[in-house]
Amino acid sequence: MDLYEKIRTLPTQPGVYLYKNAEGTVIYVGKAKNLRARVRSYLLESSQADAKTGSLMREAVDLEYILVGNESEALALETNLIKERKPRFNILLKDDKSYPYIKLTMRDRFPKVFVTRRLLKDGAAYYGPYFPSNLAWRVVELIHRSFLIPSCKVDLSRYHQRACLQYYIHRCLGPCVEELTTPEIYASAVRDAALLLEGRHAELERTLTTRMMEAAQSERFEAAAKLRDQLSTVHQLQEKQRAATAGQDDDADVFGYHFEDGSLAVNLFHVRAGKIVDRREFFWEDLPELLDTAAPEETELDLNSTNAKVLKGHGFSRAANEPKWERALAPEGNAGQPLRMGGPGPDSGTWETTKPEPSFHAGQVFSALLKQLYIDQQYVPRSILVPTDFDDREALAALLSERTGHRIEIAVPQRGEKRSLVDLAGLNAKQSYIQRFRVLEPSRKTIQEALAEALMLPELPRRIECFDISHIQGAETVASLVVWEDGAMNKQAYRKFKVKTVSGVDDFAAMKEVVGRRYKRVQEEKQPMPSLILVDGGLGQLHSAAEALESLGITSLPLASIAKKEEVIYLYGNEEEPIVLDRHSPVLHLVQLIRDESHRFAVGYHRQRRAMRDRDSELLNIPGVGPQTRQRLLTHFGSLREVQQATAESLAAVVPRKTAETIWQYFHPSQPES
Repeated sequence: MDLYEKIRTLPTQPGVYLYKNAEGTVIYVGKAKNLRARVRSYLLESSQADAKTGSLMREAVDLEYILVGNESEALALETNLIKERKPRFNILLKDDKSYPYIKLTMRDRFPKVFVTRRLLKDGAAYYGPYFPSNLAWRVVELIHRSFLIPSCKVDLSRYHQRACLQYYIHRCLGPCVEELTTPEIYASAVRDAALLLEGRHAELERTLTTRMMEAAQSERFEAAAKLRDQLSTVHQLQEKQRAATAGQDDDADVFGYHFEDGSLAVNLFHVRAGKIVDRREFFWEDLPELLDTAAPEETELDLNSTNAKVLKGHGFSRAANEPKWERALAPEGNAGQPLRMGGPGPDSGTWETTKPEPSFHAGQVFSALLKQLYIDQQYVPRSILVPTDFDDREALAALLSERTGHRIEIAVPQRGEKRSLVDLAGLNAKQSYIQRFRVLEPSRKTIQEALAEALMLPELPRRIECFDISHIQGAETVASLVVWEDGAMNKQAYRKFKVKTVSGVDDFAAMKEVVGRRYKRVQEEKQPMPSLILVDGGLGQLHSAAEALESLGITSLPLASIAKKEEVIYLYGNEEEPIVLDRHSPVLHLVQLIRDESHRFAVGYHRQRRAMRDRDSELLNIPGVGPQTRQRLLTHFGSLREVQQATAESLAAVVPRKTAETIWQYFHPSQPES
């Protein structure tokens, strides 16, 4: 059955449809209340006149569909299939950023606490998301300091001979060593940390107060002092929360956008407790190719009318007096006018009539974006404010309400404070567009903030040290250290390393040696540590560097690696979630710049070492020339080239006459001695 025959037989129930190309690859996924009406709409002349729909239908050779019970199920299934198949004709969420959660590994004998961006069904407890991202790291640091729950990678399913540095600096209870703590004490600390993460501060306060009084009465004053400090921390958190939430509104996410020259920038503001706490950016290039102007899915097409006009080439028809099926999502009064939006909306005063551009329907973008952002997420704010309406807005709100257990509102505000927030998001989207697509160089602080955000650093990076290894088949293995400091490469701080303990091809061992040598010296000379250590390579180089640092007792220094081919960044301690940055990201450009500089410096030093080796071996191959004679010749003439060009008389002024003649004959075998 060919594609068009299959379309004729589609059912009229709700479902999801998948277009496939000749290779069997899914190229488009859509959902519909009425599958037959929706899919037939792609065959209309007005629909195929659109660039995207025309390209889709020329490439599609097969169609699959899945029936579901209602529109909500169709929404969820469509989103899952788009995330899984990544069809090229769908509007895809290209931004890899996700906000961090705090993970408490409750299934472990001694649970640990981590910051993670991935939610897994592994029995662990997840708390979040946290806005801004560094808040999660600050909370974990608080848990280390107050409740002594570790984040290390030590295997706690068995006991070890000695504790690591974290125990001795009072950031861990020491469950890795028998008798340093007990399961009961550790379980109590985990319960306290869980109460803190769950926001049950009153209950935690009562528990800590009771235990503090009991410790004091039994004259365990050191334990009582620790509990007192924990209680003080909880009090401070409560006061900050009361100050932030007094009289404020519920949480909301606010969207704004700017479309120009076929490219789109979207800004998302996270409003929590009445305050904008973070911003997220999304970008799409060449967007018109992905926009669909086919008939709205709920429109029933009378394709069996006797007065119908036969659609070109497909045997389908539309009533001759029916209007063309076009989706007009522009605000009333602006229909047909191409629009450029800073803070889109009829009351914002930012509408501009421009020269005709490729048709752009914001509703389709926000429909796809909101589905991919919120469906299957653990947390969804009660209010989502968007600048334009879209077909399945109410259905999506109902689905999210059902899944979260509380009412979710997706609103298109027209006036008042909420409209002002949407306009503000639109204004920022325009600035994001300018910085992204008009290539304005961001400020140093902006780069530092973006780097800290992307790599989940606890503070703004001031100094980054990057290592690279260079050799040819294990020969003349060397390493480089380059330094980025306060926005620029600090060439005076560059260092070269000749690898001493590694023979043959072993980049991992070489990286371990060099990193260990570097930071052992930093410790001995009491120099400041960098904000981030970056290594050129993949997981092997990353773990080798980590082993070297751990052997020196350095466990809290941020460490990352960047793989050359994939341009993926691995953050130590979070390797299962590699950071994939957009190719336009200034953060990726900075990391690549530092990595490339370390590679250049390492290769240069390797070539220098290889040239010295070649130069030395060339002279030593001459009979009668040993290391001392070679050294005299190079010191006198300055280079091997000058030795090669010297006359026998000149050579005889430095070495014995017979040796000079031998050297001259070696470099001039076909010439008689002058």
